[in-house]
Amino acid sequence: MPENFYEFSLPVFRDPRGDLIPIELLAKIPFAVERVYFLKNVPEATTRGAHCHFIEQEVFLCLSGKCRALIDSDKQGKKEIWLDHPEKAIFVGTRVWHEFDSFSPDAVLLALSSTPYLPGAENYETDYVSFIRDV
Repeated sequence: MPENFYEFSLPVFRDPRGDLIPIELLAKIPFAVERVYFLKNVPEATTRGAHCHFIEQEVFLCLSGKCRALIDSDKQGKKEIWLDHPEKAIFVGTRVWHEFDSFSPDAVLLALSSTPYLPGAENYETDYVSFIRDV
């Protein structure tokens, strides 16, 4: 079982035609990807996420622009991580608080998920105080 949260880098192959950044699913993603989604045109003062999952695991990377991730994987407070280039990614396992803010106007945040969309209390804790106390 991998750690519940970690940062990792993707390889970059540069040549005169531009950069190629592959995401090798079996090598970098510790789950079968069931859903892919992305966020764009997020107003700068908006927070997205702000929850933890009980079932779902995700990988996030910012394809363009930048945003800030606030992560609490150990109930010791939120750790700030800037997703500011497409080679930088984070794995967010179950029971890890994650939220995103400070989106630049050109930010595109890509998410790879281990499940189809699972709304509701079975998969989400959306109250940070309850997360610290109960999760």
